[in-house]
Amino acid sequence: MWDFFETVRHRHSVRKFRTDLPVEVEKLHAILEMACAAPSAGDLQSYHIYAVQDAVRREQLNAAANNQPFIAEAPLSLVFCSDRLRAGHKYGERGETLYALQDATIAAAYAQLAIVAAGLGSTWVGHFNEEKVKESLGIAAELTPVAILCVGYPAELPEETPRRHLDEVVTKL
Repeated sequence: MWDFFETVRHRHSVRKFRTDLPVEVEKLHAILEMACAAPSAGDLQSYHIYAVQDAVRREQLNAAANNQPFIAEAPLSLVFCSDRLRAGHKYGERGETLYALQDATIAAAYAQLAIVAAGLGSTWVGHFNEEKVKESLGIAAELTPVAILCVGYPAELPEETPRRHLDEVVTKL
């Protein structure tokens, strides 16, 4: 079992997945539990997650995301949607426009780290047509897709990419 720092260091965007190995039910459940353990504004969990395993729907997601082949290839896609009304009921406009978005993205980030800890790989997809994603999954009007995580066993491990130095991204005051 890796510690947290190792888990973060081993997270890379995987764009080649093994098509012969589905994500086990137990691992999917554990990943979703970790997503739901993420902090959220007022503990409202202003998001909804679609776990898409159906090949036809994954192909529809692929089409909605400008035909990035790994989306259809990965045996699982997790679609994270913000629930603006849930946050808006308690926090008004800021809840609708910011907190719900933060809640969904934090949950997705926790899921992505849980995916690594479970021995799987993933890629975060943000480039997609919201309306096409909503249509392909039958997503309710009050939900907004904000991220797709393609999940599966890596067929290849990508090379590490360079990161900016801390002094480029941090200002200490």
